[in-house]
Amino acid sequence: MISDTDTIVAPSTPYGESAIAVIRASGPRVPELLRELFGRTPPPRRATRGLYRDLNGHRVDDLVYCYFQKPASYTGEDVLELYPHGNPLIVRKITDDLLARGCRSASPGDFTRRAFLNGRMDLSQAEAVIDLIRARSDRALEAAGRQLRGELGARIHTLTDTLLQVLAEIEAYIDFPEEDLPGENADGPGARIRNLLTEIEHLAATAHYGTMLREGVGTIILGAPNAGKSSLLNRLAKRERAIVSDQPGTTRDFLEERLHLAGHCIRLLDTAGLRERGDTIERMGMQKTLQQADEADLFLVVLDATLPHPPLPDTLRNRLTPANTLVIHNKADLLDSRQPESFLPECRQVLFSALNGEGIDTLEGALEALLQKEAESPGADRIAVSARHARALDQARSALETALEHLRQGQPPELAASELRAGLDALGEIVGRIDNEAMLDKLFATFCIGK
Repeated sequence: MISDTDTIVAPSTPYGESAIAVIRASGPRVPELLRELFGRTPPPRRATRGLYRDLNGHRVDDLVYCYFQKPASYTGEDVLELYPHGNPLIVRKITDDLLARGCRSASPGDFTRRAFLNGRMDLSQAEAVIDLIRARSDRALEAAGRQLRGELGARIHTLTDTLLQVLAEIEAYIDFPEEDLPGENADGPGARIRNLLTEIEHLAATAHYGTMLREGVGTIILGAPNAGKSSLLNRLAKRERAIVSDQPGTTRDFLEERLHLAGHCIRLLDTAGLRERGDTIERMGMQKTLQQADEADLFLVVLDATLPHPPLPDTLRNRLTPANTLVIHNKADLLDSRQPESFLPECRQVLFSALNGEGIDTLEGALEALLQKEAESPGADRIAVSARHARALDQARSALETALEHLRQGQPPELAASELRAGLDALGEIVGRIDNEAMLDKLFATFCIGK
């Protein structure tokens, strides 16, 4: 079992050459290390220049270091940060020397885990750290920053405080059974539970928005073989990402490319062409296209403007709406004055030429408009909960609905109180009022070493 009381050390900057690197140590041996290495304990939070010598007295580097005294540090423990020159050899020598002096190599997420355990942040803030590091768009950075500042935690604490008040009122009726428990009047516990359910549902509704921020807005390119799907991918990516050929059916698996548009990250998928015939491998590719479409957020339907439009499977066509679909008529350069055949007329139509780029600005503008509608937060002050948060909110919602039903049916208040406690426990899991070592191990294992 990993100890949370020893002194840990790890580089906090990626491997590779750089102007400077950062090596971080946290734990009870930090003051002693400062005296061993530099002969003094400097004032906290003051950058100090020093000569780093290893246990054998050999000079390693002339560097800058900074001491963060507990509890006013990232982890809540004594922390030493070293800023040597960014040579991987120097970083390794210093790290190895600190290990030889009694430190332990930090595991992924060790520093943030200690920050959580020492009360420097709640669990939702700890999760926001890795979201901030991995954010791939302006919107994802904004959402992670809000969560790191404690906005989700504050909202959960407000819900918890209200729920505790309701629970206290119901438990008062348990202690004084001669009193009648008001159930449905405007000021009774039932009304406040319904208000809590509304708040919980609003928060849970942001889960899909959170997924789009963390993973990107799933945008799939659909169409018949040789309609220009791969050429469109290349135009949007502004590089030759996909092989383009005149031979139909060359794309048999999907290609993924991440783009940034309108402050969002887009996961753009180029898929196998849809048609009624094809060899075994091509049919497997088409089946994978339909599977990807089941999970997509936006659809770019690419058509050959010079040919009749191919039929689409009903299951797919039913998913295409004006809110999530852009119809792209490719090969506009071959149309002359003709207009393309109407297809999904309720959806936005764009004329485009993958050959010469005609219409690309209009296409990107139309895609941006779809993004603004699809990837907007459904409320909750732009808070974006994760899948873990959504599961906990769903458990709390279920418990509160059951408690409300007990009150409506006039059942003993003990039953409602028991469900309300279960709801409190579920909300507590979001901010970390839990005793689940395995869950914490799994969560912090997703972090990078040094954070």
